Amino acid sequence: MTPGKGTRGTRLLLAVVVAAILVSVLNQTFTNVVVPDIRRDYGSTQGQAGWVITGYLLVFAVGIPLYGRIADLYSLRRVFSLGLLVLAAGSLACALAPSLPLLVAGRILQAAGASAIPALGFASIAKALPPGERGMALGLLSSSVGAGAAVGPVVGGAVAGYTSWHVLFFLTLALGLALIPGALRVLPGAPEGDTAPAGFFAAVHHFDVPGGLSLALAAGLALFGVTEGQVLGFGSPVVWGSLALALASAVFFALRIRRAPKPFVSPGLLRNRAFLATAGVGFFMMFANIGSLVLAPLMLSEVNGLSAAGIGLVLAPGAIAVAVLSPVAGRLSDRFGSRVLVRTGLVVVTASTLFISAFAAGGSPVVVAAGILGQGLGFAAVNSPNANAAAAVLSRAESGVGVGIYQMLFFLGGGFGPAIGATFLALRQGVAAEALNPLYAAGAASYSDAFLLLTLAALISLAASLGLRKKKAEGIEDRPEEALEPQPSEN
Repeated sequence: MTPGKGTRGTRLLLAVVVAAILVSVLNQTFTNVVVPDIRRDYGSTQGQAGWVITGYLLVFAVGIPLYGRIADLYSLRRVFSLGLLVLAAGSLACALAPSLPLLVAGRILQAAGASAIPALGFASIAKALPPGERGMALGLLSSSVGAGAAVGPVVGGAVAGYTSWHVLFFLTLALGLALIPGALRVLPGAPEGDTAPAGFFAAVHHFDVPGGLSLALAAGLALFGVTEGQVLGFGSPVVWGSLALALASAVFFALRIRRAPKPFVSPGLLRNRAFLATAGVGFFMMFANIGSLVLAPLMLSEVNGLSAAGIGLVLAPGAIAVAVLSPVAGRLSDRFGSRVLVRTGLVVVTASTLFISAFAAGGSPVVVAAGILGQGLGFAAVNSPNANAAAAVLSRAESGVGVGIYQMLFFLGGGFGPAIGATFLALRQGVAAEALNPLYAAGAASYSDAFLLLTLAALISLAASLGLRKKKAEGIEDRPEEALEPQPSEN
């Protein structure tokens, strides 16, 4: 392949993957906005309508690591295209759903397809580009997430306001189908060496179904437990039962990969301290970031009395910062390595979240916007460089499943943060005590406490970043034996 063709092929690959991720994020964020309309149209309770979101999230969490493993065995272009087709089919089912149960079923079908997009999208970059060129590409993927988060609520509110929420699902249907020809053309094919097993039973044996399902169940049950904990309280038997089963599934997964002849993932991946460090950074960073983006609108509505439009204006600068700066941060991580950028960004995220806890909670919306902007700047510096660092310490043979596990933990952090943050907020509101933060002096102590909890999550993410490697130790994918051995951390 000539350089010109290679550059053109890379641009087409990025265009398709970025567009697909943008569609998947829009599909989620504009649905969140119209849940009250869905509840009204079907005459359902808040808990029943909530399954439009919960059902999607559970299947999405389960699907990401499974698709990641598939990426190491089968043609990325075919599986990615199949994911888009399933997303489109689920969108059609949602648009035409005559009842809430059928709408939830359509959302589950959507998630079964949509979970392929981040898992295989990031895996395609990891497989198609060498380590020194991934950062900018991963930054573009991250910027599409930021753009979708910023534009989704606006699009959802405008379209539903002027037409109907059904039109949003027709929009996802059209966009999903439009991307399939491009995916079939530009995404990577089957892995080199024809490693994919032939036949259903051979595939089941090679795929390690018990190992994959136990990991998926651990993720899904954990997310279900914390989501229901927000509604039922964490003392509920349903919540504790879900979390206990999640722990049991995780233990089974750890034992299974040590004993299976062809495990779902090599045990060496779980001893790779550099990879575990990136996973820890991703989980707790998303815990703090998404938790803030959920609690801030509640605070601005309840304490400041802002409308939905006003809340959008407060959050917009942070979302714009993520969309604009993520590619820049990714490019810098290619040049200088990820560790300095990640640590610097996490310091900014931690300081900004603490700033909201100390000075912005209950204060002027302008001060809140400054804190959210700081979080966006820090998140942009962390997100794509950390994903770049995760891909750099994976062997080529396990880049798909490794990136899938990273994306799963990244996504779970975004689920845990809002649920635990909102539960802690309700707990502190119930006791009407003084703020835990000694710097806080305004009248919204419970929100200050909730953001202080998110500050702790950001600090844990910063501590995890101590395990990231220096640039000279990255890019080991062509030496797979090193990626599967325990790695010393370099502080």
